Amino acid sequence: MKDAPAIVVLTAGALATAQRAAAAVDGEIHGLARRVDGAPVSFERVAPHLQQLFRDGRPIVGLCAAGVLIRALAADLSDKTNEPPVLAVAEDGSAVIPLLGGHHGGNRLARRIAAALGVEAAITTASDLRFDIALDEPPDGYTLVNPEDLKDFTAKLLAGGRVRLVGRAPWLYDGGLPLDDEGTLTIGVDEQVAAAGPDTLHYHPRTLAVGVGCERGAEPSEVLDLVGSCLDDAGLDRSAVALVTSLDLKMDEPAVNALAAGLGVPSRFFPAARLEDETPRLANPSELVFREVGCHGVAEGAALAAVGEGGQLLVAKRKSARATCAIARAPAPLAATEIGIGRGRLAVVGIGPGRTDW
Repeated sequence: MKDAPAIVVLTAGALATAQRAAAAVDGEIHGLARRVDGAPVSFERVAPHLQQLFRDGRPIVGLCAAGVLIRALAADLSDKTNEPPVLAVAEDGSAVIPLLGGHHGGNRLARRIAAALGVEAAITTASDLRFDIALDEPPDGYTLVNPEDLKDFTAKLLAGGRVRLVGRAPWLYDGGLPLDDEGTLTIGVDEQVAAAGPDTLHYHPRTLAVGVGCERGAEPSEVLDLVGSCLDDAGLDRSAVALVTSLDLKMDEPAVNALAAGLGVPSRFFPAARLEDETPRLANPSELVFREVGCHGVAEGAALAAVGEGGQLLVAKRKSARATCAIARAPAPLAATEIGIGRGRLAVVGIGPGRTDW
């Protein structure tokens, strides 16, 4: 659980609150050894433990006075752009205060913990308070392309700037952003590679499904190059890709899984019968492919199956020597792990006693 928030408990009386906070954020409870029994992680000295967590980049939720956290971490504060979230939570759960890293997940953590404890998080970030929206913490399915421009953009917004919204993202309408079609500030939401700057924030929705097919034993580099050229030629950004998808016969194909790993997304698969359902929407149906695998298109069919009826084919099938690629777009961000079926795993727990010379 090295990336899970560390819920740091200094007294036995705070353990119940810590457990509720940990459940809300999938956290790991760290207890002071001489005072807290039964914590999954135990430590002897408070300041050194907090400092090591901070240096490791772990989010810290301290069930203690804010001053304890401030004094322990003061010497390590240098670059706020790289600080992990640090929250102070009252032992009785009556207060939740993000101290550091509010724009790096701290405010989001605070809200989740506060909701679990039945209180309001003490958010002090100006843009969050004024507009009731965290531009640096988009919901799942969206990526802020240029976080380095957020500070200048927010300053202009707080100074009275108005925002022109280009693209569609329902969550941007939920807060109090001053939207204006003639605004001098711009928020763009699409899958395209785009230039951004201090007057423009750009978000990529993860709406793209990359469908691939390949011959058995195709080189991963060939598939990676083919998909890269398809994305680049269409002006599509890699951060908008939600998943790689193919025929279920390709679950164990190294090239397909290397592509997913290279893009940092899941690989998901469909049986031939499901891909055959997409035949009316294919740009390049193939009788040869049907005779070989039972559907009229693998790359296009898989991409379209992944994005559903409301999706559309953006890049029709392109070929390399031993692979094919197609790209489809969904109308909203995709929950990749709920699409198709994932690659299975085999775990050998043990073979038991017996002879080893068979």
